[in-house]
Amino acid sequence: MVPTSTRRRFIGGSAALAACCGTPGLPGPARTGAIDIHHHLFPPAYLKARGDEVAARSRGFTQVLEWTPEKSLAEMDAAGTRLAVLSMTAPVWFGDPAEARALAREANQFAAGLMRDHPGRFGAFATLPLPDVDGALSELAHALDELGAHGVGLLSNYGNAYLGDPRFEPLLQELDRRGAVAYVHPTVASCCQNLVPQIPPAFLELPFDSSRTITSLLYSGALSRFPRIRWIFSHGGGTIPFLADRVAQWGKARPDLNVSLPHGALAELRRLNFDTASVTNRPALAAIGAFVPWSQVLFGTDYPYVGTRPQLDELTANVASGTARELIRHGNAERLMPGLVRP
Repeated sequence: MVPTSTRRRFIGGSAALAACCGTPGLPGPARTGAIDIHHHLFPPAYLKARGDEVAARSRGFTQVLEWTPEKSLAEMDAAGTRLAVLSMTAPVWFGDPAEARALAREANQFAAGLMRDHPGRFGAFATLPLPDVDGALSELAHALDELGAHGVGLLSNYGNAYLGDPRFEPLLQELDRRGAVAYVHPTVASCCQNLVPQIPPAFLELPFDSSRTITSLLYSGALSRFPRIRWIFSHGGGTIPFLADRVAQWGKARPDLNVSLPHGALAELRRLNFDTASVTNRPALAAIGAFVPWSQVLFGTDYPYVGTRPQLDELTANVASGTARELIRHGNAERLMPGLVRP
């Protein structure tokens, strides 16, 4: 449970709840059901082309290779989830730009088809063929302007290049121009695949890779230069809620790093949004809630890797304020992505 002294600071989020959650035309349960912003899809064409890579990355998560839209809908219905925002957790880049563009296009069209066939149940973050920036800019425009995607899905690094790398500057400029949502999911850097051989890298490396890319964006000045991007980082932002003060304090010893941070490192980090996938436990939520207001925390599950209902139950148990819970469950997603829910 988040301490009372911490919770008091966040009750102001109730205004955001009132502003975003009274969607006209929807009955009560549909209006208040959870929105899962961290819900993965695996298009059949992608699995056909790259199923071996997915199997190798999944390390025993056989439910990933067996995923279907029908299984997602059944999971959502059982948990009371109103809508899931779909995204790819697997890369589309395998060294061939043409293949990456084709796989990204297929993923985005597949997601758009699910949104069309199941209105009100699915949203989508667009897949981009990075590190092909030109291809990413083209696919971004197609997905957002023609297919109705609700933002873009990015990985934490591409070939060990983190999102603050100068090569991604044109993409960040376009996201900022649009005021777009950028949803960031971690991947494992090539350097860190088998540091502890008996432990799958996802156990530890994914949260740390989120932290690396956030720090890259911070000290490259990208968070300051592109303030209109609406960032959402999965898994509670990795270790950032716990390590933000260390990141900021050590940066003060390097004036060259702080020249592009007119408001300071902590102010930039505290503007970010985080999802709750795999961090609905009490210690993790306490750290997140002490770092940012609940109006910057969104419900996510990581399905099909992780089930939905246990995380919703844990969220209910570990966030004392009913107002905060409703912001996390659906209110903040509706505010950041108003196109998700239509009258």
